[in-house]
Amino acid sequence: MSIRQSLLAILNQGPCYGYQLRSEFDRRTGSTWPLNVGQIYNTLDRLERDGLVEKADSDQAGHIYYAITAAGSAEAHGWLSSAVVRVGPARDELAIKLAIAVTLPDVDVAAVIQTQRKSSLGTVQELTSLRDTSAKPASTEDLAALLVIESQLFAAEAEVRWLEHIKTRLAQAAEAGVRAPMPLSTKTPKRGRPVKRTLHNAPTQ
Repeated sequence: MSIRQSLLAILNQGPCYGYQLRSEFDRRTGSTWPLNVGQIYNTLDRLERDGLVEKADSDQAGHIYYAITAAGSAEAHGWLSSAVVRVGPARDELAIKLAIAVTLPDVDVAAVIQTQRKSSLGTVQELTSLRDTSAKPASTEDLAALLVIESQLFAAEAEVRWLEHIKTRLAQAAEAGVRAPMPLSTKTPKRGRPVKRTLHNAPTQ
């Protein structure tokens, strides 16, 4: 999540102080990813250092306002007009857990999957209920929150489908005699980063 560009996009609407920025971020994202004020001010310090914001006036309560610069406005526009590039796969705890589980002895992977599936279905039900109660937004703030809810719902539904797929994949592996516990390797690990697996012949746009 890019806090930096998000704050710039908000500041492009007008000067704000730290707590105000936190409030604006929360209400524009459905309060899904709450930020603490320390994150806000640390980010503002870096933005000021990089010439993207500058301190403006302060009010009678002592709030110091930050105003976006021309360079900051250009960065905000660039962020909003460009695609989000996934630099690398995120470390998904569930994927790591199941990948490790299939390599270990005495682990009932089917039970691990079932436990997760029950939890994921519960999440789907909760998000579906939230989506249904927010299906007709009455304001832009409601619409923004609905978009976030639906993003989380689609991700949860995809997780359930993936878990179902894993059961099929494990059955196929068992038939082929593939799955067996992996003992610790006796080879001395090479120094440096391991070579990443890449997708070959990926379609280009």
